Amino acid sequence: MTDSSDKLRAVLGARARAHEPLASHTSLRVGGPAELFVEAQTLDELIEFARQARQCGVPVFVLGNGSNILVRDRGVRGLVIENHCTHFSLDSVAPGRARLSAESGVALPGLANRLARQGWTGLEWAIGVPGTLGGAIVGNAGAHGACIADHLINVTILDTAGGVSELSKAELGLGYRTSRFKQGKGEVLLRADMEMLRDDPPACIARMSQYVEHRRRTQPTEPSVGSIFKNPPDGHAGQLIDRAGLKGTRVGSVEVSPIHANFFVNHGGATGDDIIRLIEIVRERVRAQFGIELELEIEVVGQSGDQ
Repeated sequence: MTDSSDKLRAVLGARARAHEPLASHTSLRVGGPAELFVEAQTLDELIEFARQARQCGVPVFVLGNGSNILVRDRGVRGLVIENHCTHFSLDSVAPGRARLSAESGVALPGLANRLARQGWTGLEWAIGVPGTLGGAIVGNAGAHGACIADHLINVTILDTAGGVSELSKAELGLGYRTSRFKQGKGEVLLRADMEMLRDDPPACIARMSQYVEHRRRTQPTEPSVGSIFKNPPDGHAGQLIDRAGLKGTRVGSVEVSPIHANFFVNHGGATGDDIIRLIEIVRERVRAQFGIELELEIEVVGQSGDQ
């Protein structure tokens, strides 16, 4: 560890763990260690840990449920904060409308399920998205023709100066699977406010059930990271990969899923470098056959094994 990390570890005390393996904290079950790792149970802790790291000159990475990211084999330098801030509240603002205020670490499927069963619509599509609210906002996650931006009002962040401030939806740079938080500004997402609309609970539940069944039929059950690539304009990445004859292609223990070609699955023992190599193979083949450059939807973090 660096001198700065040693200093931070002394400040954080026994709650900080050195060289924590991140494979057990990601949906793909791949990844090297975090130089330092700590779990934040409250927003006050999340803010304090990030501030302390900055004061020590240590980089910070906030981890949610570990979906939609690939941690490389040599792990992540600095402090990884696993976000367990899950409180949310729902307040009526007008007939048929309510304001949801939720912390960034709340699990999106659980939140969607609870709201739908209470007759609040807007997040049913998220029942099959295995991430946190914060991660969904960072990537503007979506499914079934909807996305997180549809009902978003504003967010609260820890800014780079160490202050807590609010950003409107218009300030978030939301686009297809992207936001300002993917631009490396160093801001920490704390909380989001969203508008929910009243609907009949059985109707909400029926939509969720339909989405769950669709996921069961069309997506693999083995450890994966979700969709690897963004869909190109007027097309689907999975269909292009399938048409290129790449279903079932393997590098080591990682495979292009025979069920859905935009999913890579880990059959056990896969490495980050295996996955990077398979990404390169798929990109090269699709580029050669269709002249289309596939763009990653997942976030790749950490250091490669050959650095």
